[in-house]
Amino acid sequence: QVQLVESGGGSVQAGDSLRLSCAAYGRTVGDYSMGWFRQALGKSREFVAGISWDGLTTSYTDSVKGRFTISQDSAKNTVDLQMSNLKPDDTALYYCAAGPLRWLGRNQRAGAYDYWGQGTQVTVSS
Repeated sequence: QVQLVESGGGSVQAGDSLRLSCAAYGRTVGDYSMGWFRQALGKSREFVAGISWDGLTTSYTDSVKGRFTISQDSAKNTVDLQMSNLKPDDTALYYCAAGPLRWLGRNQRAGAYDYWGQGTQVTVSS
């Protein structure tokens, strides 16, 4: 069983950048398909980005393509989300999640994931 801990959230201005990190404990990130999700106040949890167990396959929701980059750091045992050109609509609680290897970072359904972190808040003001 893996424990996930997110960090790196904060309050920024529109156009700024942030880097979120998801640290895995008990297992390695290479044992899972990993995903980043977010949940804004009053809305359902939505897929943001995913990465395969080997870091070679990535996927993104349309609204963040070209602005966010997901990556895997095997040495640190983390999955990171580099966010650039942030917009007020990006304001949310961001979670990382782990799922079976076979998903290759492509499963966008939050209910399918077994393991979740506690979340880190990102607030973007205009």
